[in-house]
Amino acid sequence: MAEEVREKSNFIWEAIKADLAEGKNGGRVQTRFPPEPNGYLHIGHVKALTVDFTTAERFGGVCNLRFDDTNPTKEKEEFVEAITDDIHWLGFEYGAIYYASEQYDQIYEFALDLIRRGLAYVDDLSKEEIRAYRGTLKEPGKNSPYRDRTPEENMDLFLRMKNGEFPEGSRVLRAKIDMASPNINMRDPTIYRIKYATHHRTGDKWCIYPMYDFAHPIGDALEGVTHSLCSLEYEIHRPLYDWVVNVCGFEQKPRQIEFARLNLTNTVMSKRFLRGLVEGGHVSGWDDPRMPTLAGMRRRGYTSAAVRDFIDRVGVAKADSVVDLRLLEYCVRNDLGEVAPRAMAVLDPIRVVLTNYPEGKAELCELENHPKKPEMGTHEIPFTREIYIEREDFMVDAPKKYFRLKPGGEVRLKGAYIVRCESYDLDEDGHVTCVYCTVDFTSKSGSEGADRKVKGTIHWVSAEENIPFEGRLYDVLMLDDAAQAPAEAAEESDDAEDAEDEAPATKLDTMIARMNPDSLKVVHGYAEPWLAKASVGDSFQFLRMGYFCKDKDSTDSLAVFNRVVPLKDSYKPE
Repeated sequence: MAEEVREKSNFIWEAIKADLAEGKNGGRVQTRFPPEPNGYLHIGHVKALTVDFTTAERFGGVCNLRFDDTNPTKEKEEFVEAITDDIHWLGFEYGAIYYASEQYDQIYEFALDLIRRGLAYVDDLSKEEIRAYRGTLKEPGKNSPYRDRTPEENMDLFLRMKNGEFPEGSRVLRAKIDMASPNINMRDPTIYRIKYATHHRTGDKWCIYPMYDFAHPIGDALEGVTHSLCSLEYEIHRPLYDWVVNVCGFEQKPRQIEFARLNLTNTVMSKRFLRGLVEGGHVSGWDDPRMPTLAGMRRRGYTSAAVRDFIDRVGVAKADSVVDLRLLEYCVRNDLGEVAPRAMAVLDPIRVVLTNYPEGKAELCELENHPKKPEMGTHEIPFTREIYIEREDFMVDAPKKYFRLKPGGEVRLKGAYIVRCESYDLDEDGHVTCVYCTVDFTSKSGSEGADRKVKGTIHWVSAEENIPFEGRLYDVLMLDDAAQAPAEAAEESDDAEDAEDEAPATKLDTMIARMNPDSLKVVHGYAEPWLAKASVGDSFQFLRMGYFCKDKDSTDSLAVFNRVVPLKDSYKPE
């Protein structure tokens, strides 16, 4: 009997199936991906957007893109463009683009309605006093002395807030819910605050801005979202989400479903901390290849197929966990192994003189572009009297099972000849400066005598015909798993009531102290001339050295190649 093939599913899809079976939302499924344009998307966001987009695809629905631009102090059009580019790079298509700022007039009207109904009040307490009045997880909060203002007083004060009559931070509008609620998010949350900042879209029209927890459910409901999918830290915010939707009188009520966020070893997964690294000059920018941003990964040479494969392998779960970064590297290595052409480059060169090869002579050797895909063709490499090999491929006092080049030993030069080491030169410090070899002219690859076997094969580059390049070898950005920033309660919006615009200085200092000082090593080597034709973003397997991608910093005189991932790793996915 043929093995039964089970349909791929997860707990979110099962919940949606149940909703559809009950006839909810008229059989319609609509999701949204709601980033705040205050930074570049990182790998953690990819999980969220993948859940949003693939869920809509699974049920024949639509996923819209909504920029939750409710905090003007850090939002820029640069980030809007970067986010849309990243989504397209991943291969997703959104139904429409919305901005929370386009809904400010409607959100403001909902706030006025709550004030009229006695469900919101203007509070004069400072941020610190509000925090103190809120209580703790074990003790209930207490009412603000301004909680019993009349609707007329609150309306007057709120209009004056809107008109810019009060200093920033002097007053906020709070929802009137329950200061004794066991859920601290329901203890009269702030829904509007004063901010004198120019918005990247609305300019200076507004000096009051809605809080994320107020604007977000309204945006979902206005746009017809049926299922609001978000990461697990929003679970405690769900009662407030539902309260806003209900109290604003929406008939079609989105259902919020939470899933575990993505945590990676040796990786910072917080936009605030990443922004601190960028603005502090600890990395070269949001697209630094060490960064977990999609821009950084793309520049480093990661492929969209590999990133999506990684997210698919991680899956969707209800419980938080930490994923090994090596799984992502494994997916990248798998994908590049299938598509990257092969080439030869020497990262740490040592000169080799072939003493019996005629001076001035040059011949062409052939190298397959992919050993398992003949359809990818071949290319030619110049072979000359002087070549470069990797320094690690020659050893004076070699151990017994060292099968690379050594005094009196033989190796095959990939695609060329077998050579024998006759002598070598040392400098005054005992370092090898040059190796002298003889060529067995009967052993050229592809010739009749090429069947003579030796145990070692090494790569090489002509010392006379090559392109110099700078190799950037990357390692993990953070030294240990403890360097991960704590989950933020409003990662997608970065403006939760008690959140700051900047990462707390002490925590940022701790993160910086845990940065890997060896996360970038720069080397200078030589590559075969064929690579001069490479465009920025092209990836290759440098034989025996790893996968490399041409970087945008390349110039006509010096190519720059980023190592995407090493060639091998002991890691195997479960």
